[in-house]
Amino acid sequence: MNIVLLEPEQIAGSDAWKIKSPRQLQHLRQHLDLKIGDTLKVGIRQGARYLSEVLEISEQCILVKPVQLETVPEKLPVHLILALPRPKVLRRIIMDAVTIGVERISLIHSYRVDKSYWQTPFLQQLDDYVTLGLEQAGDTIAPEIQLYKRFKPFVEDVLPTWINAERPAYVAHPYAEQHMPYAIQQGCSLIVGPEGGFIPYEVDLLKKNGCQAMSIGNRILRTETAVSNILGRLFV
Repeated sequence: MNIVLLEPEQIAGSDAWKIKSPRQLQHLRQHLDLKIGDTLKVGIRQGARYLSEVLEISEQCILVKPVQLETVPEKLPVHLILALPRPKVLRRIIMDAVTIGVERISLIHSYRVDKSYWQTPFLQQLDDYVTLGLEQAGDTIAPEIQLYKRFKPFVEDVLPTWINAERPAYVAHPYAEQHMPYAIQQGCSLIVGPEGGFIPYEVDLLKKNGCQAMSIGNRILRTETAVSNILGRLFV
């Protein structure tokens, strides 16, 4: 945790803010030997971040006062479109994507996505994973997350509205002839399939609707490895 993230309602109408989350308090006690007068980085979800001064410390809360406005890390201009992964992998990918700084995330269905994945309680906990990613990165602005349970309507009706000359869409596909761009100077959509990859029909449909199939080599990567690898390549 590199920033303590508070909800807007926690600071409303007060010059001093209470950190009361048991998870946050436990982390601060375990990893920081806080004393009154010490400074602590605090952010307001979807708002600003501050360097704050510790005013009081008790078992129930830590009281802090903002003393200096700080810069919120910039987002990567990328929309990550991800075939819904296995539930335990989903948690790690969401946290990593938020930490890296993607500005938007869409989770979609595909042929090799088990329909049971859409019933997992992990989908109800996405906000918790986003919070952990923001705290790791020292960020306060959560990406928008959308769910699309039908592949063909998404690709034909929704995806084309996000694609233009200034904002291309790249499909990660190990058998593509073109190589994934390196150090691009514009925003983009990045589409990553399930562990087994998109089937040929899906790749063809994506290409017909404005996407470019791109390879990063002939190794078959796990989804979480592919996402970090490609984002690092695109926005080095």
